[in-house]
Amino acid sequence: MILYSYFRSSAAYRVRIALNIKEIDYTIKPIHLLTDGGQHHLPDFHSLNPLELVPVLIHNGITISQSLAIIDYLEAIHPSPALYPSGLTDKIACQELALSIACDVHPINNLRVANFLKERHQLSPSQIKDWNLHWISIGFQSLEERLYHHNGSSTCTGFCFGNEPSVADLCLIPQIYNALRHDLDLSVYPRLNDIYQHCISLAPFKHASPECQADFPT
Repeated sequence: MILYSYFRSSAAYRVRIALNIKEIDYTIKPIHLLTDGGQHHLPDFHSLNPLELVPVLIHNGITISQSLAIIDYLEAIHPSPALYPSGLTDKIACQELALSIACDVHPINNLRVANFLKERHQLSPSQIKDWNLHWISIGFQSLEERLYHHNGSSTCTGFCFGNEPSVADLCLIPQIYNALRHDLDLSVYPRLNDIYQHCISLAPFKHASPECQADFPT
């Protein structure tokens, strides 16, 4: 199993957590998004994913290029421990939250959007930071409210749903990591903060973190 990854990619980070939780052996092939003009633009990688985005997983002759599709593939071939709650209501809420992050929050504050704002519209670093914080804050407020409405005032278990990590946590933790790089005040979102602090203390999340990757700059 080969995972094409970039240490700071939120989407690749999700997949690394999933692989670690399921204790699946894998090899990382780093794709640096800044070196050589962006290694994701090179022909060999383009042939794997014409969108030129990481992650990409290759296993048993199958190539998968979307993080949530990769996670569902891992769930299918290695169903235990499960990454979705067992109850239907919790499972749908978990999928909803994960998709909110992957489809609504993450895409408009990633590297290629920042590059477009800089190169096409000449936005300064501070303006790009304002852009990112604006959309992240709107997204995080929604996530905070959804978790409160779903779980009520019950004590936070350290995960989005139930007592075990789910795909919602796999999406949330990298997105918070990214938000903190933009100096987001996470204390404004107490449930998200509780989940983040708990998850980053666990080995599968720690070992998937950018700082623990071979391509992390030293």
